[in-house]
Amino acid sequence: MKLNTEWKDYEIIATGDGEKLERWKDVILLRPDPQVIWHADKPLCQVKKPDARYLRSSTGGGRWEFARKLPDSWKVSWRNLTFAVRPMNFKHTGLFPEQAANWAMMIDLIKQSDRPVSVLNLFAYTGGATVACLSAGASVCHVDAAKNMVETAKENVALSGLSDKPVRYIVDDCRKFVTREIKRGKRYDAIILDPPSFGRGASGEEWKIERDIYDFLKLCASVLSDNPLFVLLNSYTTGLQPAVLQNLLQLTMPSYGKSTAYEVCLPTDEQGIVLPCGASGLWMK
Repeated sequence: MKLNTEWKDYEIIATGDGEKLERWKDVILLRPDPQVIWHADKPLCQVKKPDARYLRSSTGGGRWEFARKLPDSWKVSWRNLTFAVRPMNFKHTGLFPEQAANWAMMIDLIKQSDRPVSVLNLFAYTGGATVACLSAGASVCHVDAAKNMVETAKENVALSGLSDKPVRYIVDDCRKFVTREIKRGKRYDAIILDPPSFGRGASGEEWKIERDIYDFLKLCASVLSDNPLFVLLNSYTTGLQPAVLQNLLQLTMPSYGKSTAYEVCLPTDEQGIVLPCGASGLWMK
């Protein structure tokens, strides 16, 4: 299990009955969480009144309910990095704070390598990992099929004062992009993958993680440099345990490396309680 305890602008105040009560800087949010299958001693909205709550719909999706008017977005910081967060569709805020555990690890690996490191960040979303790797001195190619997510990534890079760093933003289907990079002879020292359970590319290409991830990892192995540093695979898909990610990397990445995997969690203010938030697999030379 990995968890990072460095957050000052984010905390989980309480959990229970399928929800988590969180503080994002000075904004309190109440959001659903499928991992929280235990009961709370009292309704979380009575622990601390939320400024906004995401309510699921019985027909799928849901909506935000606001107790006060919030800004369109606001800033949270981790270490010396700054990110914009906002209430988004499907309960999201544009940032997954549990990934700070992986950010810290990647920053250390890049800095300790003591060499130029090129990173390919696939399904890169709003760029948390992109910002972290840039801050460590790497160059990053940031790829996502959603243009609005790539625009937010640019915003986060700018907020962290890293706009002058070597970063390339690509709006494209990840499989098509990697295929073209192979043909171009482009290689990367590190690859980060944060694939959705299901999604569609920029031109409507369908993605199903259980069906597609193995072949895609095999494809990605072809864009690794001759001296690779790491490959990180994240999953929030229910049923894909850490050992599955470890097996996938062990089977698809070069045989001279070693794969490990772990649960990614967040600490809470509740005594002895941590919140599981997905799994990560790491391949290293």
